[in-house]
Amino acid sequence: MRVAVIGVGLIGGSIALAAGDAAGAEVVAWDTDPAALDTAARIGAIEQPAASLEQAVASAEAVFVAVPVGALPDTVARVLAAAPRDCVVTDVGSTKRAIVAGQDDQRFVGGHPLAGAETAGVAHARTDLFDGATWYLTPTPRSSAVLYERLHQLLVALGARPEPIDADTHDAILALVSHLPHVLANALVAEATEALASERSRLPASGPSFRDATRVAGAPSAIWTDIYLSNRDALIAQLDAFVERLRSVRVLLADGDAAAISAWNEAAAEHRRRLLHDQPGGGAPPTA
Repeated sequence: MRVAVIGVGLIGGSIALAAGDAAGAEVVAWDTDPAALDTAARIGAIEQPAASLEQAVASAEAVFVAVPVGALPDTVARVLAAAPRDCVVTDVGSTKRAIVAGQDDQRFVGGHPLAGAETAGVAHARTDLFDGATWYLTPTPRSSAVLYERLHQLLVALGARPEPIDADTHDAILALVSHLPHVLANALVAEATEALASERSRLPASGPSFRDATRVAGAPSAIWTDIYLSNRDALIAQLDAFVERLRSVRVLLADGDAAAISAWNEAAAEHRRRLLHDQPGGGAPPTA
């Protein structure tokens, strides 16, 4: 199989590596950044870069568009215009409603792998990044069943667990379990920095809670600004709900009700246990 990857950052580079190593595909890639392509070739993700997007997809059987969310509509349109009639085209964007609503080509199937890392860029790409990871697919009634099945089989070969979902549900879920945690991490480090300003922002000796809770703070703005904006209605709704929960906790603390605080804390432990138990393999929710 010939696979084209458009955009070779962490995700695109990892797709290229896995497609070549695990799926035995011939992989060709293109990126607006020549340095990224050079790195992809150096780490063995691709044999050689394509000279243009059109050249990369010209004879592909599957195309992965791995560019920032804001660039997806134009890039997917270019890919569909140049790709063969029997080529399946997908994306890896963290929000799905806009890109799905904007496409009526039967070759397009929206996608989103729930995988990532704290480090960005193709230099950190890994063949095993998608092992056991849920990979959401958002087909529509317009999507070709034959091409959907081809994509599904390819994702399984990459080590992923493809799962169909509608775009609205996807964006609502990700607003809660991915986008909101990023916002909260950013807010928490900002609050700590301001509170510790007199100490020159030096973090005092502490346990791992702060580091764990802020691991995703300051994720690459080139990626996350687009995500925040493209899913802002769902994210605002989750922020509003979260603020109300914080207010309810404030009331418990102000009342000094030890029994109620203990019950709240125990409920959180049980909720977390149930949520993580429902994850594939019993693991924690993966990074978006």
